[in-house]
Amino acid sequence: MNVLFVEDNPMNRVIVRNMLEVGGCEMSEAEDAVLGLKMIEAADYDIILMDLRMPGMDGLTAIREIRARSDGKANIPIVVVTADASPGLFDTCIQSGADGLVMKPIGMQSLFDAMADALLKRAPDDEAEGS
Repeated sequence: MNVLFVEDNPMNRVIVRNMLEVGGCEMSEAEDAVLGLKMIEAADYDIILMDLRMPGMDGLTAIREIRARSDGKANIPIVVVTADASPGLFDTCIQSGADGLVMKPIGMQSLFDAMADALLKRAPDDEAEGS
């Protein structure tokens, strides 16, 4: 599985890369949302992990831009990865187009569970029914 992790903290990128490698995933990384959007334009990803609080464009804005695309990339599953525990944040993320949320510090089980749920939500109906 090809994963894009958009996260400004280099240590968080290393931690998640190690987790994903254990799970057999390949990870590309972007240190900000603008670069992440450019990478989505240039390559295909199976899922995106998106931080919320980054310099410049925030994660929610990036998610909205992805969902506003007019191509198949608008339907890429997106999981928010954040330390923000604000009331109502989960609903805000879902309304912005995210498929799930994982809280930092990230646990391997919660990360893979959220990714699996997001992939199921975005699967074409015939694939979801066959599961």
